[in-house]
Amino acid sequence: MSETASKARGALDANRWKALVFIALAQLMVVLDATIVNIALPSAQQDLGISDGNRQWVVTAYALAFGGLLLFGGRIADLWGRKRAFVVGLTGFALASALGGAATSGAMMFGARALQGVFGALLAPAALSLLAVMFTDARERAKAFGIYGAIAGGGGAIGFILGGVLTEYLDWRWTFFVNIPFAIVAAAGAYFVIREPEGGRNRSPLDIPGVVLSTLGLVSLVYGFTRAESDGWGDSVTISLFVAAVVLLVAFVVTEAKVKAPLLPLRVVTDRNRGGVYLSLGLAIIAMFGTFLFLTYYLQVVKGFSPIQTGFAFLPMVAGMITGSTQIGTRLMTRVAPRLLMGPGFLVAAAGMFLLAQLEIDSSYGVLVAPALVLLGLGMGTAFMPAMSLATQGVEPRDAGVASAMVNTSQQVGGAIGTALLNTVAASATTSYIKDHIAGATGKPQQQLVQLQGVVHGYSVAIWIAVGILVLSAVLVATLVNAGRPGGSTVASVGGGDDVEDEIAVPVIAH
Repeated sequence: MSETASKARGALDANRWKALVFIALAQLMVVLDATIVNIALPSAQQDLGISDGNRQWVVTAYALAFGGLLLFGGRIADLWGRKRAFVVGLTGFALASALGGAATSGAMMFGARALQGVFGALLAPAALSLLAVMFTDARERAKAFGIYGAIAGGGGAIGFILGGVLTEYLDWRWTFFVNIPFAIVAAAGAYFVIREPEGGRNRSPLDIPGVVLSTLGLVSLVYGFTRAESDGWGDSVTISLFVAAVVLLVAFVVTEAKVKAPLLPLRVVTDRNRGGVYLSLGLAIIAMFGTFLFLTYYLQVVKGFSPIQTGFAFLPMVAGMITGSTQIGTRLMTRVAPRLLMGPGFLVAAAGMFLLAQLEIDSSYGVLVAPALVLLGLGMGTAFMPAMSLATQGVEPRDAGVASAMVNTSQQVGGAIGTALLNTVAASATTSYIKDHIAGATGKPQQQLVQLQGVVHGYSVAIWIAVGILVLSAVLVATLVNAGRPGGSTVASVGGGDDVEDEIAVPVIAH
């Protein structure tokens, strides 16, 4: 290697760790936004005069735009270059957040949330794919994805704390305005620090039929689960949305198998390791999101915690997540096969869920809830980090953006399914419990007690389902994920044909 090349290599090494700071900051902003707005929703609804029937659109408008456009956003990142997509995504997200904070009506708020979803769908896959193409050494990759995984998993819980503080001591509008300094710092840092490796772009023409089919299919799927939560699974519109989603997504797969330059090359998802990651991660998110919701309501409604106290109550999970991701995952990822971290990680998280399934009205936070959250965070952190890395490891450079988008898509769809499915299970179990026990309750206090017991019983039944889902995730990992540990320094040059400008080194996965 020449002296000039060695100097360039050294500069790149230094810069990519600086770049990680700004990528992580952007990821934290996106993850925080998923929960921070939920805390502020009651105040925003009152100020803007949003009806109870329409308030769901503050969450739904974001979820539909983000979930529906992720694959398109990943492909744009591959086409434009990840750095450019990253900076544009951050700038747009900041402007949309300013619009949301300045909202004077419900319609303006819904529009701002949809715009946040649009730019988030560009930003999220660009951030993950930048890590994939910048960190190719196995040990460095383990550290980088450990930090990223901790933020991706723990940021949502931090959002509860920040949302509670801002709403209680400032104003709900600051839950939007707080994104602006995050975005400015991350965009400025990325512009000056990130040096994306040459040769990873996919300059093929856009697959317009694929864009239309995938966007409409994912929007129908996410909206179907959203409607199922509010209108029931038997609602005619809900059923129509699910049927439309199946038809559109099947048509999308058929189209991708035939077109010359597909939006989602099927080689990305048919690889057994990546397919195993997408499936197991999506299922784990189903279990996790539903439980977040139940625990938030349990702490506030049943135990009487304030929003800020509820946020801080999630800190044991954040601590477990950071420990699992940066200590266990990072230290062992280059020494053992990914499935030996992911499978046990999901089982440890299932053990935490098992504890939560024992919830009763008078359960102690310190004795039951906190230890359960530690186990949940520890397991998820240990599993998420190798999953995030494996989902983009060994992929062709020109596919890095769309492979990263699939990780985000599995999480987004998993979150929508988890919220709707587990909420429906809990509501049904609660109704059944109250119906069976209310007759024996004499007087209003006894009836209120039965209703509270019914609510907690509903949460417990739904959390048992979450336990089973996490065990299923572990089984899928054991069945599908067969990649060996990443080689410490062995790299292979992967050419992308005519669509790839140059070759790029990526880690080899030994089987």
